[in-house]
Amino acid sequence: MSKHVAVLMGGWSAEREVSLRSGRYCAEALGRLGYRVTPIDVGRDIATVLAGVKPDVALNALHGRPGEDGTLQGILETLAIPYTHSGVMASAVAMQKDVAKILLRAAGVPVPEGIVASRFTAAKSHLLPPPYVIKPVAEGSSVGVFIVTPEHTHPPQELTRHDWEYGEQVMVETYIPGKELTCAVMGKEALGVIDIVSVTKFYDYEAKYAPGGSKHVLPAEVSSFVYQEVRKLALAAHGALGCRGVSRADFRYDDRDDGAGGLFCLEVNTQPGMTETSLVPELAAHAGITFDELVRWMIEDASLNR
Repeated sequence: MSKHVAVLMGGWSAEREVSLRSGRYCAEALGRLGYRVTPIDVGRDIATVLAGVKPDVALNALHGRPGEDGTLQGILETLAIPYTHSGVMASAVAMQKDVAKILLRAAGVPVPEGIVASRFTAAKSHLLPPPYVIKPVAEGSSVGVFIVTPEHTHPPQELTRHDWEYGEQVMVETYIPGKELTCAVMGKEALGVIDIVSVTKFYDYEAKYAPGGSKHVLPAEVSSFVYQEVRKLALAAHGALGCRGVSRADFRYDDRDDGAGGLFCLEVNTQPGMTETSLVPELAAHAGITFDELVRWMIEDASLNR
């Protein structure tokens, strides 16, 4: 009898629409592979819904809260439903960028200098000399991110808006010029490295998910030493946070530095996108792994106590 897989998607984060697309692509692949599939648009009643559906496995295709921060993982552990991607602790830590940075730095993974402040403090005056980046402590996909340049006389006032929905704390970080590199980890193996060249001036949410919003150079055109260093650091970051299954580490590389001294890890994504423009399926394909094979691997890798 084929496994019954619940594909969890949607939710209520700022990344809902992309999650629905990730979930749809995964559900279609599972159907092709012969699994019994129940797609679920995750609401606040998800524990009750799952208890009724009784799947053998949950494929977590949520991005952002509650699917990426340990909350959903805790529900799945409680219901004893094996699931894909990282467990409770790794998910919670990776989502909390300031905590993740402490662990990454301790593991020898270079991270940009930065401070955490309330959004109102960050809006009052420059907390770092420009250029610097302001981003929410616990959001993904470049949501709510600002690059503050020396031309800006004051920080972005959007931070003080009453309808600001990205948390009260923000991270203020040194801006690293140069290339945007990313590397996926699948189990215990680092895949290739992509150089993301944004068509707009910043690789934001639109550039990530709109076809043509960015150009992916694979393999990234950097020295073989830097290429291997990114792979090594992605694997180290995955291990430092205790990630499982598939993760993706994002880097900035100041290519004015010939060696790897200009390489910094920005964050680790424990629930990377699985849409038609997503990076992980592209990196898997480059390694000779089809989308369907990638999804099958995730289901076979699913477990509890992750």
